[in-house]
Amino acid sequence: MSETQNQVKELLKEKAGYILSYLMSSGGEYGEVFYERSRMCRVHLESNKVEKVQWGVDEGVGIRLIKDGKTYYGYTTEINLENLIEIAKALSKSLSGCGSVAIGKRYIKGATDVQIDIDAKDVAYRTEFLKRANDRARSYGNKIKQVLAVISDKTRDILVINNLGEMSEDEQKRVVFFTDVVASDGQTLQRGYESVGGMRGFELLEERPPELIADIAARRALLMLSAKPAPAGSFTVVMSLQAGGTMIHEAVGHGLEADLVQKGLSIYRGKIGQKVASELITVIDDASLEGYNGSFTVDDEGVPAQKKVLIDRGYLAGYMYDRLTAMKDGVSSTGNGRRQSYAHVPMVRMTNTFIAPGKDSTEDIIRDTKKGILVVKMGGGEVNTVTGDFVFEIMEGYLIENGEMTYPIRSAVLIGNGPKALQDVDAVGSDLGWSIGTCGKDGQGVPVTDAQPTIRIKSLILGGCETC
Repeated sequence: MSETQNQVKELLKEKAGYILSYLMSSGGEYGEVFYERSRMCRVHLESNKVEKVQWGVDEGVGIRLIKDGKTYYGYTTEINLENLIEIAKALSKSLSGCGSVAIGKRYIKGATDVQIDIDAKDVAYRTEFLKRANDRARSYGNKIKQVLAVISDKTRDILVINNLGEMSEDEQKRVVFFTDVVASDGQTLQRGYESVGGMRGFELLEERPPELIADIAARRALLMLSAKPAPAGSFTVVMSLQAGGTMIHEAVGHGLEADLVQKGLSIYRGKIGQKVASELITVIDDASLEGYNGSFTVDDEGVPAQKKVLIDRGYLAGYMYDRLTAMKDGVSSTGNGRRQSYAHVPMVRMTNTFIAPGKDSTEDIIRDTKKGILVVKMGGGEVNTVTGDFVFEIMEGYLIENGEMTYPIRSAVLIGNGPKALQDVDAVGSDLGWSIGTCGKDGQGVPVTDAQPTIRIKSLILGGCETC
């Protein structure tokens, strides 16, 4: 931590009560001062050379007031006491009443435990990982036409002080690495993609080296060159653990975020205690898991990371809350208040969201499927949170016939309804596979992880083209 950064944090710790007194002077239920300093580095290697290096530091303070269910927010990069007081005064100016300010009720401090610190390494160190991935992917021959390798890392230091007397600090370090490969046989182009990431240091790339990531991406692209056009129709679908949690995140998870529920934009509104999925399905969101991309010690409102069971053996157990939505429902925040930066208002967001493992073996699930589709890797897609309807691309998939994988398929999409798909799950594997991502919502992006075991869904529509 730099000397300047220390000085800023000490200023805020010493004067936050003073700032909050101005903020709450005209009333309000909740007020906070949020400080963030982030350092990021992102390096792209493409066409056998480093094409782009991004490096930067961003620092600022956001001040928020909540009164009568409404949010008043301001932020600045000019961090001095006079400026912060002026923002606090401006936010409270149009209100009336008197709000309380407490001090010293709770203090939490967290930090990412790393073995190879991302802040101790230069660009050349990062570039070496990219070159290793590029060389491995291109070693698969002249059908490999394009390789993009990207490494991104970020150190994010936050401090949250509120009028409830709570103070929280968290230093979060994350690393993300991916390889994107395009292969061609002269007639078609196919893409393979693989990534790894988490709240870790560069030891992550010692455990899962760039050659491994490049191998998976290159093999996937080449495999799809030999794939047959996907058939169209209704099929039993087996989703491998390698598919990650794309479906659970997009088709189910967003619908369990309390802000969408309260706005009437979720199919799960008013269904607490009701059966919404197969009894084999338990859905969990857990930011307290160590080392995952969506993990933290405290969320961006200073609430401790928590494990939340959202669907319990098929029954809707609860929603994810931030402070604002929790106030509206008269409950406590579940630690799902997240924001892209100090310049953004926090909102309800997922963290590490997954379907809990079951008892079935993957081999038995496939063997027991007479005719269906095995989805190994999901691509992009679209979801309507009001209805739960979704369309997802299949990046890597296979036809299952008489309990055996027969041949790979391409040009396929899955079409279905999230809640209906969960109701139709008739087998859940004992395995669990994770995938990383950046979740976008209302113009903000935050790091997340999703996961699922191998699951079998009785019926989904496969959009394909047997003649293309």
